[in-house]
Amino acid sequence: MPTKDANAEPSFRTMIQVDMEIASFLSNWAHCDYISSYLARTISHNRPDSVLFSNLFSSALNELLEVTFRTRHSGGALECRLSRLGETDRIELTFACSREEHTFLEAAIARVQGADRQARYLSSLSGDVAPSRDMMLLELTVNYNATLRLEEVDADTVTIVVDLPLGGLAN
Repeated sequence: MPTKDANAEPSFRTMIQVDMEIASFLSNWAHCDYISSYLARTISHNRPDSVLFSNLFSSALNELLEVTFRTRHSGGALECRLSRLGETDRIELTFACSREEHTFLEAAIARVQGADRQARYLSSLSGDVAPSRDMMLLELTVNYNATLRLEEVDADTVTIVVDLPLGGLAN
């Protein structure tokens, strides 16, 4: 009988995945909103307050899709997988990006998980500090209590993994 690894990540159940050519995605900024709205409505059907959940999830996913849109790398595909484990929903966005963009995303995700994220976010909102490009990621960690990580798929492809504990908020 196999033993369970106490450090193994729990299994998220895939609910839906959408794949599209990145060039098609990049052809229109509105795709961020269309995709996020559709997917949010699709997965919110079994949450206690499905309208609230759909609105929150759509906003969070839209922010992530906009981050992807801004990479402007026109080759390859965009894969968007949504999974669930209990009250937590996971977004996985896989896309090609340049080495510079990969380095930026790595640094941005490290910054938004720092202990000073709340203060940085408030300073950015108050205008004390100019908003940075990682503001959307910072907003997810502060307002949605999201956890983020970046996985390297290969030399020019990454996956942004975001866990959103929204199920508990929509009760």
